[in-house]
Amino acid sequence: MRTVIVSGGGTGVGRATAGAFANGGADVHILGRREQVLARAASAINKQIGREAVHPHAVDLTDAAALEQLLPQLPGEIDVLVNNAGGAPGGDTESLRGFERHLRAAFESNFLSAALLTEALGSRLRRPGGRIVNVSSIAALRGGGAAYASAKAALLGLTYTLAAELGGDGITVNAVAPGYITDTEFFGEAMTPERHTRLVGQTLTGRPGTPNDVAAAIVYLASAEAGQVTAQVLQVNGGALPGRG
Repeated sequence: MRTVIVSGGGTGVGRATAGAFANGGADVHILGRREQVLARAASAINKQIGREAVHPHAVDLTDAAALEQLLPQLPGEIDVLVNNAGGAPGGDTESLRGFERHLRAAFESNFLSAALLTEALGSRLRRPGGRIVNVSSIAALRGGGAAYASAKAALLGLTYTLAAELGGDGITVNAVAPGYITDTEFFGEAMTPERHTRLVGQTLTGRPGTPNDVAAAIVYLASAEAGQVTAQVLQVNGGALPGRG
């Protein structure tokens, strides 16, 4: 049985990813700040598949001390680490201090959380055969919100660096870069019918992506069949941004 860690596993892409791995027979640990959200997600997935496959752990992944306290509760050997936690912070950006807070929040939630969790669990990854998948964004490749796009771009830099460092141990490190994905908390009230139409119009498939679309890409990158795929960015955006070969 494979062991999988998914950060930000309570909603959206993280929840879909946890469900996909659990349905495939894995033992999955989901991490995030909101205890009740994680518990509901784990309960729903476990009920659906008929076994206790998903285990919730509430933790602030931007706090090294809190992460250290959690480590004894996590498995000693891990097959797959999915760094999905993150989001686009709101707040006042009109003032310099407000913009500073906005930048810090974006980098902490999207980059620092992934970097700290990977550092904490790196020694536990299966050698050979371990997999790390980082969830970046189309914004990292084409821009879109200075703080968010920059933080997600930094996550790509981390992906390439880790791939080089861990490749000799038989561990692959890749990223997915989703475009417009429905049924997530990312857009919130900022999504309007007009914006939805505009974003769908940018795709070649004529539809928005779903959390399951992204989860399927993550599961592939974590598979044995993807053993020769590393230091890559797999776009999941319906062709809204053409691939770069």
